[in-house]
Amino acid sequence: MENKIKSFLRVLDASDNSTGGGTASCVAGAMAAGLIGMVARLSMGKDGLEPAEHYEQIAVHAQKLAHVLFDGGRIDSEAFAVVSSAYKMPKNTPEQKQERIAAIQKGMEHCAEVPLSNARLCREVLSLAGELARNFNTNATSDLQCAQYLAKAGLSGCAANVRINLPHIKDRMVAERIEGELEAVLLETEAV
Repeated sequence: MENKIKSFLRVLDASDNSTGGGTASCVAGAMAAGLIGMVARLSMGKDGLEPAEHYEQIAVHAQKLAHVLFDGGRIDSEAFAVVSSAYKMPKNTPEQKQERIAAIQKGMEHCAEVPLSNARLCREVLSLAGELARNFNTNATSDLQCAQYLAKAGLSGCAANVRINLPHIKDRMVAERIEGELEAVLLETEAV
């Protein structure tokens, strides 16, 4: 495991910025989900707690979220790479310029949509942590708290990645829709 973590950190530390804050935010959310699964499993069969099936459902849901968020980090990195490629498209003729502009805009919209989707997943992780926090093995309190902190960090990072891309989207209706959806996610998070 140590080699995998070191390898990932080397990718983050590279001069190629395609794997950056968006990917790291997804990994934070995935780690949060992993911790939630662990705490749920540690709560199974403990006296005075919910039936084991309750914690099994939480653990399975957390595991799915961890996998989807980890994959979301890859998708975020790929989305940025598409925009980088679009900026390198030729612009010698009016047609090439139009194709390049269209590709950049399509890529920028995708670069905002991907972290928005990942922000929703981090909110779901936070919600799952809140559900688990109602009744769990309190010997794992610090683990559950770490999960909540990581999920919040993941959500904040995803939100930052949405926001940084919005000014680059020329279609204001699209940008406003994405911004509105992000604000809704953040408001829902406050209620968790």
